[in-house]
Amino acid sequence: MNHSNESTPLCFSINSPPFNYTHTIASAYFSSVFSALGLTFNLIAFVVLLKSFLRTQSRSRSSFLIFLCGLVFTDFMGLLVTGSIVVSFHFTQFNWRLLDPHCHFCNFMGMSMVFYGLCPLLLGATMAMERFVGINRPFARSTSMMTKSRAVSIVLLVWAGAGCISLLPLVGVGSYHMQIPGSWCFFKISSEASDMAFCLLFSLVGLLSIAVSFLLNTISVVTLVKVCCSQDARQRRRDYEVEMMVQLIWIMMIASICWCPLLVFITKTVFSGSPLRIHYLLLFIRFATWNQILDPWVYILFRRAVLKRLYPRWDWSQGSIRTLYPSFVGTVCRLTRASVGSDPLGGGDGGVSVKEEGKPQSFNVKAPPSPP
Repeated sequence: MNHSNESTPLCFSINSPPFNYTHTIASAYFSSVFSALGLTFNLIAFVVLLKSFLRTQSRSRSSFLIFLCGLVFTDFMGLLVTGSIVVSFHFTQFNWRLLDPHCHFCNFMGMSMVFYGLCPLLLGATMAMERFVGINRPFARSTSMMTKSRAVSIVLLVWAGAGCISLLPLVGVGSYHMQIPGSWCFFKISSEASDMAFCLLFSLVGLLSIAVSFLLNTISVVTLVKVCCSQDARQRRRDYEVEMMVQLIWIMMIASICWCPLLVFITKTVFSGSPLRIHYLLLFIRFATWNQILDPWVYILFRRAVLKRLYPRWDWSQGSIRTLYPSFVGTVCRLTRASVGSDPLGGGDGGVSVKEEGKPQSFNVKAPPSPP
């Protein structure tokens, strides 16, 4: 099956087609349906985000929607590029060795797998940073306003960073190789110095992006809870911020569930020096691909307009955070008061408790609020 090393290109030095693999109709149609659904969902999500972007008047929300559009576009192109190659292979069963004797096509797919894999994780961390500054440092953010052009520049910078990482195997840091069953290419996962460096770079960048997203999103959520439990919650209506944070939390959860198994598997395989278990690699790669399928539903479902239709009995007219998630906010506010025992915003004098005499100052949340 394999030729000598002198006549074998680098990408076919480990696995050289054709493979003894039974191509079934089920695998071909599964890949087709999988890719078609992902492309359709991302296209719908892009249209929804574009309409929201044209209607919004908030600068912070406009920049956040630009990040989301960049993420949707990345997911769409990732499915389009990699999915078209995999589907074409299953239907035509072409021989990579004959079609791509110089590994250009294989390197392109390997670069696409790395680029479209890292971009969603890096964009998720970038959005978490933007929301962290916007919620926790509003005055600092106002002095250096996140304009639309700056948001677009940041998205382009993230794409450029992921693109530079994907180009490293072409300059000797790591290498792209044909992977079983012959329908795709990916970087070599081994303990050799060059391959190990790229494997750890890919895994650590992904894991660090998820960790940053988790940390900053947690702080932002705590800050929003404190704001909605404060006395001036009715004056500081931040429904759009709650909506953005809910979407961002779901994006982070989906990325963590879909990508962590693959990233941990790569790191563990490299450090242990054990042979690559191709069945686990295929399983975790398919698991990671679900991120591009599930992401669009976050933008489609978790919007205020959709929630109004799903929960029409809620009092949406007042535009308060408390009416958006009344039971959740009430529970969290009670837990916050019990753990903090002071002004949730920390604006009191040394954490002085709420006075019981004089004019009552209640933090209790009711849904809907009772009339005075």
